[in-house]
Amino acid sequence: MASSVIYTPSTAAPSSSTNPISSRKNVSKICSFKPENAKILSPSSLFGKTLTITNDLYTNSTSNKKNRSILVKCSVSPSSSAPPAALLFDCDGVLVDTERDGHRVSFNDTFTERGLGVSWDVDLYGELLKIGGGKERMTAYFNQTSWPEKAPTSDAERKEFVASLHKRKTELFMALIEKKLLPLRPGVAKLVDQALAKGVKVAVCSTSNEKAVSAIVSCLLGPERAEKMQIFAGDVVPRKKPDPAIYILAATTLGVDPASCVVVEDSAIGLAAAKAAGMKCIVTKSGYTAEEDFENADAVFDCIGDPPEERFDLDFCSGLVAKQHAS
Repeated sequence: MASSVIYTPSTAAPSSSTNPISSRKNVSKICSFKPENAKILSPSSLFGKTLTITNDLYTNSTSNKKNRSILVKCSVSPSSSAPPAALLFDCDGVLVDTERDGHRVSFNDTFTERGLGVSWDVDLYGELLKIGGGKERMTAYFNQTSWPEKAPTSDAERKEFVASLHKRKTELFMALIEKKLLPLRPGVAKLVDQALAKGVKVAVCSTSNEKAVSAIVSCLLGPERAEKMQIFAGDVVPRKKPDPAIYILAATTLGVDPASCVVVEDSAIGLAAAKAAGMKCIVTKSGYTAEEDFENADAVFDCIGDPPEERFDLDFCSGLVAKQHAS
C-alpha cells in the first residue's frame, strides 16, 4: 500500500460555502496518508471501503464547525518506494493470538501438574503480560503474592525451579501448536510471502522460548517459509522488551540499518522496544492489547488482513520507511 490515499466523496458535496471541495469540477483528491489516519481507519479495510474520516485532510476556512466528517471511498495508488531492508515480527499476538488460549492454559496446566495450587484467570494473565518473558512473569507473580509451598527458598534454587516450570510449560504449549489448534492471524502468511518475494529479510523477534517460537513458525507458516526466516527469541538477549536489545541484535545480525526496518508488534512494551531501536512500528492489536496506549506507533490496525479485508501490505511498509528517509 502506498503513502497516499485517493478518495472520492460518496455523496453529493455540500455547498461551496461549507466545503471548498464542492467548487471543484473534479472532486477526487490525493492526499498524504498519515499514520494518525491509519489509526482512525484501523477497524476497517482501507481497500474499496466507504468510510467516515475526520476533516483533517483539508482546511475549511469558511466554516466555524470543527471535526466535520465526510464519507469517502478509499483506493490505493501503486508504490514506487523501495521495500524495507527487513520486516521483523513479534510472535505471540502478532503471528498467532496465543496468549489467552495458548500460553495461559499451558502455564495453568503446568501449575496443576506440579500441585502448586496456582491458577491464572483471563484478567490476571492480561495484567501479567505487562512483564516480558514467561520466567520473569512467574518470578514477579510469586514475589508479589507468595511462593508455593513446594518451591525452594534460596534465590538460586528458585531460579532453577522457575526454569523447570517454564520448560514444562513450553512442552505443553508446543503440543498445542503442533496440533494446529491455534491458527495464524489474518494476513500474516500474505505479508511474509510479499516480503520474501521482494528479497526483504524476514525475522521473528520474541521474548518467548526459542523452541516455542520455532514451532509456531515451522508448523503454522510451513517449513519452506521457516527456512528463509531467522528467529531471535528467549534468552538470546539479557534484557527483554521493552528494552530494544532484541531488535538491535536482529538488525546487527541481519546486517541492516535499524531505520530501514519495519516491525509488526501487538503490545505497548513491544512498540517501546521497536521505537527505542530506531525502527518503524506497525501495531496489530490483539485480544489482550486492544486498550493499550499506542500513541507512538507509526500505524495501528486490528490485524494485517487478507483480501478482501486487507488492512495493509508490503507497499504500506515501504511507504513508512521512505517517509523516514525523506524527513
